[in-house]
Amino acid sequence: MVHNSDLSGRVSDAPSNNWVYRILPRGLWPYAQLARWDRPIGWQLLMWPCFWSAAVAANAAQQIGTFSWSTLLFHLFLFFAGSVAMRGAGCTYNDLVDHKIDMAVARTRSRPLPSGRVTRMQAKIFIVVQALAGLVVLLCFNSFAILLGLSSLIFVAIYPFAKRFTNWPQFFLGLAFSWGALMGWAAQFGSLSVAPVLIYGAAIVWTIGYDTIYAHMDKDDDVAVGIGSTALLFGDRTHGWLVALYGTAAVFLFIAFAIANINPLGYAGLIVATAMLFYQIKALDIGNVEKCLALFKSNNRVGLLIFAGLMLPLIFG
Repeated sequence: MVHNSDLSGRVSDAPSNNWVYRILPRGLWPYAQLARWDRPIGWQLLMWPCFWSAAVAANAAQQIGTFSWSTLLFHLFLFFAGSVAMRGAGCTYNDLVDHKIDMAVARTRSRPLPSGRVTRMQAKIFIVVQALAGLVVLLCFNSFAILLGLSSLIFVAIYPFAKRFTNWPQFFLGLAFSWGALMGWAAQFGSLSVAPVLIYGAAIVWTIGYDTIYAHMDKDDDVAVGIGSTALLFGDRTHGWLVALYGTAAVFLFIAFAIANINPLGYAGLIVATAMLFYQIKALDIGNVEKCLALFKSNNRVGLLIFAGLMLPLIFG
């Protein structure tokens, strides 16, 4: 974490040695911070359900003789670019909605909007630019996937307000953040089936789990401001809830893989990832901010392991 005396255009909860501060002109720093380019964990966690779904669909396509490496790699590139663009647009939108709340919270007071380094109009223009980039990506898919992608905006719009009326904002985050679990399959087949719906369900409960860990970092501020979170709702029962959430995610993914007739090789990553999830629960200390952040970030490796496992049958099958 950057010390207040060293902020110099940075935000207090972002690492000081990120590429944003070494490469981008200083005038672009506030926009990079709005989009959270200095904190890649967000777009990574948004991207993995897309990659899981695309890989499961590719395995299914391989079984019927329609698999193409060029199609899969193109889709993965689009999901990467779309995740960066839409996560940035979503964070910028969230900061606009939370402008007053961020001014009242010590951890977020140095962000571009509450610190005055970006105006609300500039932030709105930046949302449009990022959304247009996301739209260009979306238009590269088939018509079914395009309509499916556009429908996710309902949940994206609701999420920033959820903490004002429920203790389950992490559920609404899951609905929005996990949408790629449907998109990967839709991009391949132009339709949906049970497997991607199960992957979507798994990604939702996974998101609730890891974002609950993250929310424990902010619970004192959340109480002071009067907003809800699953960290506050679960409290000392968080470990039990995480067992249920992560356990459900693992079961849903196993069933989805079975329905899609994934080669046994494809389960290897899921088995290791499941072990990592339960290690998170064992290691979690909800009163230790640094530990919560490290365990939250470790979910990037969970996502990568599941995807890597799904690639094994495509490479060696």
